[in-house]
Amino acid sequence: MMKLTGRLGAQFALTATESGQWRAVVDDSWRGWTGPHGGALAGLLIEVAQQASSREDPVRAADVRFLGRPATGAFTLRATEHTVGRSTTMVDVIAEQDGVPVASATITLGATSASTIPAHSARHAPVVAPPQDCALFQLPPEIVPVGAHFVIRPAAGPLPLSGADEAMMCAWIALDPGLPLDAPTLAVLADALPPGLFPLLTAPVAVPTVTLSLQLHADRTRLGDTPVLVRAANVSSGEGWSVDDTDIWDGEGVLLATARQTRRVLG
Repeated sequence: MMKLTGRLGAQFALTATESGQWRAVVDDSWRGWTGPHGGALAGLLIEVAQQASSREDPVRAADVRFLGRPATGAFTLRATEHTVGRSTTMVDVIAEQDGVPVASATITLGATSASTIPAHSARHAPVVAPPQDCALFQLPPEIVPVGAHFVIRPAAGPLPLSGADEAMMCAWIALDPGLPLDAPTLAVLADALPPGLFPLLTAPVAVPTVTLSLQLHADRTRLGDTPVLVRAANVSSGEGWSVDDTDIWDGEGVLLATARQTRRVLG
């Protein structure tokens, strides 16, 4: 199994091959329900955007689109940078397999500047037991091998596939071994829990992500270590589609990231 021992891109052998192009390999240990883990692909696209940008600005947002049915294995990635004034950069990244686009993203990076508006967040972390007091929960590796990369300790709400009445999960989550808690890692963590519908179910169904939108909220200089508290909730489902919202806080209750996933319900 590929071990997480450094930056995310390094773990997928991310290598620049020529101007605007990279190569990466996502091995089978990162397979999710129907293919490569969506959060890992999103993190890889963000990592490429950071490497491609001519500016050293932090990632502010990422809009990821899954265009096909990727397989584990080799990916070719291409990036195009667009500067927007003095403080904003947007990088478009496309991931291909065998010459076919399978995922794309627009990553927004922005410079830090002084502001008269005080920092504010309307999403407060729920009051839960500390991670050391929460029992471990293991995603079945025979179904989702990527579960071996996550240390999940449910802290509130029902468990997946428990036939509950509430479509919400809340857990402390870490990566083992750990990664720096940066934008690519937060993309992985935003997709660590099963789809928001799963607490309502008693058997798994395929609910692949079509789009993932990630927003970063905390000053990158204060990003600490995992575990982080992740809450995923289903917003709506119907007509074969489902929308989930995810919030991620650090151990001190600071909001680090939010994400929204639009999914197809194939079961």
